[in-house]
Amino acid sequence: MRTIAKSLPLVLAAALFAQIAHAQAAPKPADSPSKVLLQSWNDVGRKLIAMAEDFPEDKYDFKPNPAQRSFAEQLLHAAVNVNYFVNNLAKGTKPSTGDVKRADYATKAAVVEYLKKSFAEGATMIKSKGDRGMSDLCIDPFTNQQVRFSDLAWGFIEHSGEHYGQLVVYYRVAGMVPPESRPKK
Repeated sequence: MRTIAKSLPLVLAAALFAQIAHAQAAPKPADSPSKVLLQSWNDVGRKLIAMAEDFPEDKYDFKPNPAQRSFAEQLLHAAVNVNYFVNNLAKGTKPSTGDVKRADYATKAAVVEYLKKSFAEGATMIKSKGDRGMSDLCIDPFTNQQVRFSDLAWGFIEHSGEHYGQLVVYYRVAGMVPPESRPKK
């Protein structure tokens, strides 16, 4: 007991020194704007792609109620209206005018491939813009106003997140657990 009492001040001093040394270390610099945008783009894409790959093909036309899009239609909407919209506006070309047809992507494999391609093309666009291209101007066709590329992309990342949330409901109503909600191994 006496040995512990004698060594306790040394242990406390070492712990205090470690905290002071850690506090004095220079903080890691912030990631660049394009890197942060790309990470968020890839993260929401990863989540939607995981759902597309996981959801059973025989439930791809499932709707929580008749007025909503099917599971597959939600994914196709995210792919064309979110990702290609960003890509086309950034390139200065006219964006898609509507959802793609489910009949054009009749299988789960076709939907998954289209979704992967759209997120990959968006990631390539963000990388090609780099930090310098974050302020490139695009015309938002909804408002007929100039917007920065980064603002447009952030808006569509958020929109993709909304579709992710909707698809979580599809999972739950179908009695399934979404991939992101499952215990991690």
